[in-house]
Amino acid sequence: MKILLRDPNSKDAIELTEELSVVLKSITGASGKSSFNPSDVMVPRALFAIAYDNDDNPIGCGAIRPITDTIAEVKRMYSRPNSKGVGTAILKYLEAEATSLGYKKLYVETRVINKNAVDFYIRKGYITIPTYGKYINNKDAICFEKFIL
Repeated sequence: MKILLRDPNSKDAIELTEELSVVLKSITGASGKSSFNPSDVMVPRALFAIAYDNDDNPIGCGAIRPITDTIAEVKRMYSRPNSKGVGTAILKYLEAEATSLGYKKLYVETRVINKNAVDFYIRKGYITIPTYGKYINNKDAICFEKFIL
């Protein structure tokens, strides 16, 4: 597997994020599209990454976007079904890149009903925080942070 920086408007990125939207809609009733704008990860200190298998097939993606000088937000985390370890690899990649970009911590939001995602972030050392930004007062949202120093 390799993880590469890619344009969020590339064919592979669109394919993966569209799949993610379908999956999220089936789990939560919302696609999550309104929470992601590709232009948000085309600014300084932001990125969009895609994981590829050994045959160069896209198998997962993830992004970070700046919130403050010291905090970035994880966006569009997705790994295709039966792609064991891909989500972990992408998240580790994003954490390392965020550190190299000077961030001190990462935020991420998911939905309470998305138990797989909630459990994933907890297993990866993320702790629950009050909802932030557009998620404030959203009873369906659960937010996490992780210090990445």
